Amino acid sequence: MVVGKKVTKESILPSVCEDDGDEVGKEDDLGGIASRPVSRPRSLYSRGSVDGQRVSRPPSQHQNTRMGLQDEDRMDEEDKVDEGGGIHPGDGQQQEEECVISDEDFDTNLELDRFHNERRAYDPTGQSSYREACKMLNVIPVSYFLRNMNQSEVNMMHYGLGSQGTKALAISLVTNTSILKLNLRDNWMEGVGGAAIADMLKENCYITEIDLSENRMGEYGARALSSMLLENSTLFSLNLSGNHLDERAARHLSPALIGNQKLQHLDLSHNRFGDIAGEILGAAIAENTAMKSLNLAWNCIRGKGAIAFAKGLEGNIFLRTLDLSYNGLGKEGAVALEEALKHNNTLEDLNISNNRIPLEGAIHLALGLKMNTTLRILKMSRNPMQSAGCFAILKSVQANPETAVEFLEFSDICVDQEFEDLFESTKETLPNLQVKHGGKINAALKKS
Repeated sequence: MVVGKKVTKESILPSVCEDDGDEVGKEDDLGGIASRPVSRPRSLYSRGSVDGQRVSRPPSQHQNTRMGLQDEDRMDEEDKVDEGGGIHPGDGQQQEEECVISDEDFDTNLELDRFHNERRAYDPTGQSSYREACKMLNVIPVSYFLRNMNQSEVNMMHYGLGSQGTKALAISLVTNTSILKLNLRDNWMEGVGGAAIADMLKENCYITEIDLSENRMGEYGARALSSMLLENSTLFSLNLSGNHLDERAARHLSPALIGNQKLQHLDLSHNRFGDIAGEILGAAIAENTAMKSLNLAWNCIRGKGAIAFAKGLEGNIFLRTLDLSYNGLGKEGAVALEEALKHNNTLEDLNISNNRIPLEGAIHLALGLKMNTTLRILKMSRNPMQSAGCFAILKSVQANPETAVEFLEFSDICVDQEFEDLFESTKETLPNLQVKHGGKINAALKKS
């Protein structure tokens, strides 16, 4: 509602002023709005008059209030006129009257424009911010991303975003509320792009799975992502495979693995973790209380690093799946895993394929399996343990009345008839047991 002050009878609206008592009576009878006096020029588009005629319309609530006040003022003025005390504009006195104008009498274009601007400003997908960011960073917007920003899953593998394109993407994802799974594999984002994604994940609370593999982020990206993991509470799957991560990156990741209570699946395969990294990550795994799946395949964890990591696994009580394939555990790592298998009562899936585990190492692993009650899947393919090592593993499974083993993989390892006979006898007590191997030795010799 707008409240204004009008000075003198000449300057007030026609709907408020009265020429004389007769006009007052007419307005009361008609309930309309008076036209402008004939002596004043009439505006073609003035409100309340059409060719000098009064226009009748139902009064609004505000107008009813206004007319009531006007009637009281008119009665006072008529009394003054009857007493000879008429009101004249030239008396030097200005009669102020309060004019109450309803919002219904005016178009609210400004308010409507502001409303539409606010509606346009609210962008739950982030499309407008993505276009603006691309323009600011001088990169071409990805049409696929614009079309799918309202989807729950977006796959942008091999788009060649680079660090600048990744920045633009991250800016728009800060406010996006639709995307839950995001695949950004192989986009050459490097450390700068990884840091932009990390900053975005500190604000975005909708993305739960993200694949950042093969992006060459290095230590710079690992440091930013580790900081993010200490703040983010919604992400439960993170893939950092193939990002040139080494011991320095492991030092950043260690406190994040200890402090984060939500991340359940972490892929660190195809990186450059060595012995020192094995020691660092082993200590972190021992204290982690959320991780269910960890992939460290295709690294260089061996020797002291393998021993330290196995000790960390021994103290972990949450991890369900562990992939250590294509490292270099050797005999030392197998001996350490023996103790881990004896004491760990949560691990269900272990992959230690291609780890240079000899026959002696396989025997130590067999001793651990003889006491383990939770491991269901064991993969040991491409290890130089020969048929005798496979026989020792299978024999320990048979000898363990509480074993949970369902699948043994010895791919590319040929077995002899003795192993086949043991497997047939084991099937009597464990009918669901499956074993995969490289074939029988005799059959292999015949093919050669």
